[in-house]
Amino acid sequence: MDSPKAHSGLDRGDLDIVTAARALAAAVARLVTRARAFFYEVVLAGHTCPRCAGRLQMRGEGRCACTACGQACDPTVAFQECSACGGRPRVRIRRYACARCGRAITSRFLFDGLVFDAAYFREKMAASRQRRQERRVQLQQFRSASHSGVLEPLPVVLDDVPDLIAVLNRLTAAGATRVSLPPREQFSLQRYETHVQAHLGTIAIRFDEIPPLSENTLYDRVWRFIALLFLAQAGVIRVWQEHETIWLMSYEADREGQAVPRDVADAAGIAGPVG
Repeated sequence: MDSPKAHSGLDRGDLDIVTAARALAAAVARLVTRARAFFYEVVLAGHTCPRCAGRLQMRGEGRCACTACGQACDPTVAFQECSACGGRPRVRIRRYACARCGRAITSRFLFDGLVFDAAYFREKMAASRQRRQERRVQLQQFRSASHSGVLEPLPVVLDDVPDLIAVLNRLTAAGATRVSLPPREQFSLQRYETHVQAHLGTIAIRFDEIPPLSENTLYDRVWRFIALLFLAQAGVIRVWQEHETIWLMSYEADREGQAVPRDVADAAGIAGPVG
């Protein structure tokens, strides 16, 4: 008689954990998609298009459109009011606030995302471009002012250095004891690039937060900065400066930003989902 284990098909050797995990992740993704669609249908069920009274359909977080005339609007701004004073909501950077009393308003029309004020980020983008242009001009002026004329080498007069000839003769004499110097530590660009990337995540960090690799702190700081420049040039990381502080973060983490254009996120100095 066969054992129950033989009929169950749950022999440990037959289990594929990776396949099961992928199937579970796919099932959860389908459930979230269906839950989002159901949520939008419920919150828009009692509202119609302000222009033609047509049926509304959600097109994204904070944006819906009429299926009849195509008119788009923000349902939070169009249909929700401030619970304290009855004022109309408006987007304040990355949240809703009452236009009358300034109180924060929690939107009933957002499923799992956030909204952002496009005008605010356009202003930040313009200011960032202006700062970059000013830095370029300052750098050009500094380079122009730092140029010097041709330096004429001074004549070498051995008699000006007492006993120099005798010392050179002793150093070059046959059988002289050689001076043993400690080997200089070699710079490995790949090692420092790997070290920098290992300390980057979804949140921007300061350059000084990356720990040193070498006991020679001066060389190590220079080598870390060289690795930083190569990684930024290769498009692996994003680097920017605020006053005297150098900030950096992984481009892979930065690309996860939601509903924020690439140049807008650069200008505002934000990372990840807008929020």
